[in-house]
Amino acid sequence: MKLYLLAVFILIQSFAFATITPEQYIELYKDDAIKEMYEYGVPASITLAQGMLESNYGNSILAQQANNHFGIKCHSDWTGATYHMDDDSKNECFRKYNDVLESYRDHSVFLKTRSRYAALFALKITDYQGWAAGLKAAGYATNPKYPQLLTNMIERYGLQQYDTSANVMAGVHEVLLSKNFVKYVNSNGSNLDSIAKEFQISLRQLYKYNDRNDTMAIGLNEPVYLQPKRRKGTTDIYVVALHDSYWSISQKFAIQLKHLYKKNHIVPGSDPVVGETLYLRKRKR
Repeated sequence: MKLYLLAVFILIQSFAFATITPEQYIELYKDDAIKEMYEYGVPASITLAQGMLESNYGNSILAQQANNHFGIKCHSDWTGATYHMDDDSKNECFRKYNDVLESYRDHSVFLKTRSRYAALFALKITDYQGWAAGLKAAGYATNPKYPQLLTNMIERYGLQQYDTSANVMAGVHEVLLSKNFVKYVNSNGSNLDSIAKEFQISLRQLYKYNDRNDTMAIGLNEPVYLQPKRRKGTTDIYVVALHDSYWSISQKFAIQLKHLYKKNHIVPGSDPVVGETLYLRKRKR
């Protein structure tokens, strides 16, 4: 019996300390890195290389204990779970996630919503060298060799191939016409930058046409208007449903958000109430 228990213990320990190889890491998370690229515009090669480097291919204590693959610390705005360990200083606070995918999403949001990384999103999605240098310049890491470490990782494992996956998978977008006679495409998982380039529209104009800003994530099957939306809808009224926002309603009916606000005397930035009646054609008196 003792020998049996010892054998079981050894077997459990062998699984507990099994290491993930670089190739296994790539296979496990490349699709998630590509998905983040679609939705947030961070090159898949950069996401994978940072994850591999910061987590030692998913084998670090922080990755194993806290599902944190990017070494992101708590910061003052973090309200989630935490994990403490020695790093640059003793007992530093790191973000703890429920799973690895949550770590990947937080990495995208972290880069997208902080102004110091804004310049990176003006680079081409395939410019991994520029991203690597920009991350260091913006203060993501203190190691002076950080850009070189990232680019070496990318080139060694051919991670740059995943930066062009969006174009291969999404293909050419079909131009559609809304009921309000405004041209649009379904996002099909692409980011706004790739759509803007495909139709030779400036990214700034595409944001304006869709009442968006650069911090808003794009859905996998969201309408993206290629020209200005209308001042009014094709129907008179709309009753607000669960999960609606004024922005989503303006997208649904191809109405400019400012005119939806004006017709209904809405304070910009406020939230609709389920059951509320909105006027889409005539201004509310």
